Amino acid sequence: MVRYTFDVIRVGLVATLLALTGCATKDYIAPDIDLTREPDAVAESELLDIGILELDAGLPGPDKKLADDVYPDIRRAEARYFPYHLKSTLQSTGHWGAVRVVPSDQVVADVMVGGTIRHSDGNRVDIQLYARDVSGDRWFQRRYQTRTDRNDYGRDRDRRLDPYQNIFNEFANDLYEHYQTLGSDDIERLRRTARLKFYADMAPTAFGDYVEEDGRGQLTVVRLPAPDDPMARRLEKIRTRDALFQDTLNEHYANFYYGIALPYADWREASRESELEYQRLRRSALLRGLAGVAMVAAASEISRGDAGDSGTERRTRSTLKNYAIAGGLETAFSAFGQLAEAKVQRLAISELSESFGQLAAPMVVEVDGQTQRLTGTAAAQYDQWRELLRRINAQETGFDDDPRIGINGRMSDGENDAG
Repeated sequence: MVRYTFDVIRVGLVATLLALTGCATKDYIAPDIDLTREPDAVAESELLDIGILELDAGLPGPDKKLADDVYPDIRRAEARYFPYHLKSTLQSTGHWGAVRVVPSDQVVADVMVGGTIRHSDGNRVDIQLYARDVSGDRWFQRRYQTRTDRNDYGRDRDRRLDPYQNIFNEFANDLYEHYQTLGSDDIERLRRTARLKFYADMAPTAFGDYVEEDGRGQLTVVRLPAPDDPMARRLEKIRTRDALFQDTLNEHYANFYYGIALPYADWREASRESELEYQRLRRSALLRGLAGVAMVAAASEISRGDAGDSGTERRTRSTLKNYAIAGGLETAFSAFGQLAEAKVQRLAISELSESFGQLAAPMVVEVDGQTQRLTGTAAAQYDQWRELLRRINAQETGFDDDPRIGINGRMSDGENDAG
């Protein structure tokens, strides 16, 4: 009987140690990635302008189920929040010219940046980002990941730095590293390509044959306007107006960014804590469940004894076995209770995301005396603005270009010739 007692006690001790191990966590300290900055002023002729597209929120299609840790309201907000923070990070380096968040890839910029949010829960973030220049060359495409620690949400932290700052710094450093591989001729070529691509888009009849695009989407400048070309000077003024309109759109993105900064920070901190607690509870519940099953299995192995055992010995073994099974079942059932508590944590995150979505409401701005509603359809509004610029150019020059026509006279927006 002593042997059986020892077996059950040993199983109970092992199960208890396993359960306690599941409750132990270690604090993670994220290594900082320093941002490379420009120590000296850069000549204007060496600066490239950057456009940053709204990110793909990484949401599955309507026929696919969302993961438990994906909240559409949060992702859609992050798809606009992250680009503006990246803009601020790039601007602070001193490496670049104008850096703007842009609503559409129809915007002409020397360098365009975009990407997809793969994961973001306040604790871990995984974003895929790319950079390509106006000529169509893909500079690079990489995944950027980081984890946060308690210092990222501490009261004494530098609030100018995002808890995900490492990925913004790392991307900015990679972008500058690629820029350093360019020579002055390359930089001038990109600036010239961007300028003439804009001209061709505004006035394809006059400038459509100045830029050629091959089957791979590569743009090449094949002609240059004369230095005193009056139409080029006029289009340059229109290009300046287009840049001012983009600046107006960036005020909208800025209002959105600063408007949701505090509630988003609160959500991320709460989400991080809930995520860590959820993982702890899941781990502890799993170990408790395994421990409970092990105790029940061990208890069931207690033998019935020999035929010559006394009634007292048989009753003792039976009682010990029942206690062991009861203890194992209690441990297993406590695991189910912890899993239920973990689900409550998930529900709390969901409620936070819904309230956050209400705070991230659309905004209305005034552009050229006209009130415009800027929401997720900012790309469509920008297209309307570009058509307005084309009409202005047609009225001033007498060229009646069809605004649907793109570079070299090809139909845009997927339209085909009627016959």
